[in-house]
Amino acid sequence: MITIYHNNRCSKSREALDILNASGKPFTIIKYLEDVPTKAELTRIIDLLDIMPIDLVRKNEAIWKENFRDENLTDEAIIEAMIKHPKLIERPIVLNGDQAVIGRPPQDITKIL
Repeated sequence: MITIYHNNRCSKSREALDILNASGKPFTIIKYLEDVPTKAELTRIIDLLDIMPIDLVRKNEAIWKENFRDENLTDEAIIEAMIKHPKLIERPIVLNGDQAVIGRPPQDITKIL
C-alpha cells in the first residue's frame, strides 16, 4: 500500500502527488497537517527512512527557529515537537510497504514505486 504524507500548499508535495497519479498505482493521501501522525506512526516513518528524527525537521520554519533551534533536544523531544507542530515535518513523505522516501526532489519517490 502506497501512502503519501501530503501538504497541498507545498509545490514539491503537489509534484509528488502528480507522480503518484501518473503511476496508476492506488495510494492513500494523508494530509498530515490535519491528520497529524501519532508518535508511533512518526517513529515508524523515521525508522523506514533510516534517518535521525532531526533529519525530518524543516529547520527553516519559524517555529523551529524561535522555539527549538538552540535547544539540545533528545530524539523523543524532536518527535514530540513535530507532533505538536506538524508544519515542522519535512514533506512529502511516501511510504510503500516497508520502504519510505522523502520526495525532495519529488522524482525520488519513483525509487520505491
